[in-house]
Amino acid sequence: MKSVTLRQLKVFEAVARHLNYSRAAQELHLSQPAVSMQMKQLEGSAGMPLFEQAGKKIFLTEAGREMQHYARSITQQLEEAAEALTELKDASRGRLQLTIISTAKYFAPKIVAKFCRLHPGVTLKLDVCNRATLLQHLARNETDLVIMGHPPQGLDLTLQPFAPNPHVIVAAPEHALARARRIALKRVAEETFLLREPGSGTRLLMERVFAEHGLAVNASMEIGSDETIKQAVMAGMGIGFLSSHTVQLELQAKRLVMLDVAGFPIVRNWYIVHRTDKRLSPVARAFKEFLLHEAAALGSKR
Repeated sequence: MKSVTLRQLKVFEAVARHLNYSRAAQELHLSQPAVSMQMKQLEGSAGMPLFEQAGKKIFLTEAGREMQHYARSITQQLEEAAEALTELKDASRGRLQLTIISTAKYFAPKIVAKFCRLHPGVTLKLDVCNRATLLQHLARNETDLVIMGHPPQGLDLTLQPFAPNPHVIVAAPEHALARARRIALKRVAEETFLLREPGSGTRLLMERVFAEHGLAVNASMEIGSDETIKQAVMAGMGIGFLSSHTVQLELQAKRLVMLDVAGFPIVRNWYIVHRTDKRLSPVARAFKEFLLHEAAALGSKR
């Protein structure tokens, strides 16, 4: 390829992400004809079409998908370079992209809010999502740091535990097992469970625990959020396996009860995670150190 400009790559990345010239133009504050012209020039340099049109929709060609991979990487590196130069001028300012697993939303925002109060010049992009989306962000190098409970295998990641993450089994107060003591896991396995979607970290842990005891999970319903699972459990539709961080308010209000199951709670860890090849900015390093300090201080008060 020849005569490819950084501007063309930036415009291409936006069009490829939106698959829409108008939305890309709005994002970049350009006119649609200007976006179209940039793409024609880029396709001319590439010597082959990067987009194809079917009706009113556009799609990436095979060449376009290949170009998207490199355009995303180049534009991201340029953004990191710009941020690094800005931070050298003023270390108290910078941009932090933080992704947290949805289960961590019950405690992580308090830590994030305290960090932002101490660093008012920081621009924060906070994404709360499920495990599948979080892993996608990591794989594509689209985030600086991740807070999660069950780091994946197969990715070259740097991870550090910072707090315990107990998992419990909860039921409605009127459930038949609500007042039972030292319930055998085999007995609990007979109950109907309300489960997170396949691939969820909570579900993976639950299935692993039951499999270690030679038991299968009796799942009647898959639900995509902890909030909905809690509501369904309170309605008597079944019982749930959840991080204890997600049910503290309901337990205090006596809208849920924690079953006294032998071997529970199952305690794992919360982790702060980033790609090993990720160049952490000063702001990202500062947040990581702040999180580890806050967790250590919290632990010392127990």
